[in-house]
Amino acid sequence: MDARWQWLAQGDAVTRGTAVLLLAMSVASWVVILVQLVGLVRRRRQAPQAMDAFWQAADLPFARGLLEKQGPWLLPLVQAVQTARTEASAEATLAGQSAQGDRLMRHLRVALQQVGARLQWGQTMLASISALAPFVGLLGTVWGIHHALAALTGVQQVSLDQLAGPVGEALVMTAAGLAVAIPAALAYNLFGRSIALLDEALDGFAHDLHAHFADRR
Repeated sequence: MDARWQWLAQGDAVTRGTAVLLLAMSVASWVVILVQLVGLVRRRRQAPQAMDAFWQAADLPFARGLLEKQGPWLLPLVQAVQTARTEASAEATLAGQSAQGDRLMRHLRVALQQVGARLQWGQTMLASISALAPFVGLLGTVWGIHHALAALTGVQQVSLDQLAGPVGEALVMTAAGLAVAIPAALAYNLFGRSIALLDEALDGFAHDLHAHFADRR
């Protein structure tokens, strides 16, 4: 076996469990990073084009059809406009008795929450991994130092061979914890900025929809 991995083969359940946990956290974070990266890049490219196409459409049904092709993730906002119009005929309900602008505002608020939740997908996991991975690595580090000290117990003469495995285990765990945490933290901050920009665009689009359709039936 490669000497670089000998410490893992000789490790106990805590060592192996810590290594497996760090590996799982790394795989999970990179899956989220890749999925979010592709999704956010596509949405940031689609958003201005889809919104411009919407306002160039002749009517609402045609504009919805354009969004289905160019920016389907924006459809909940258009659906909010259509739902507010439908409720206007149900005057027996509290929602139907509300003014058109109030109904539209309520549905746009819900739609923004739905779209925002989709944009935030994976952010909690990245934040958790970036915060927890160094401590998981630290556990492996402390456990490696414990093994090093245990190897010295009752020994009259210390050799490098006795310490190489436990010390190597401690160093590898420290590096592994940082290697998992740093990409997750960088991705969380980068994606957070992109999501904030998209949220601003969504708020503007929702404001324009409300201004245009608040008094229309």
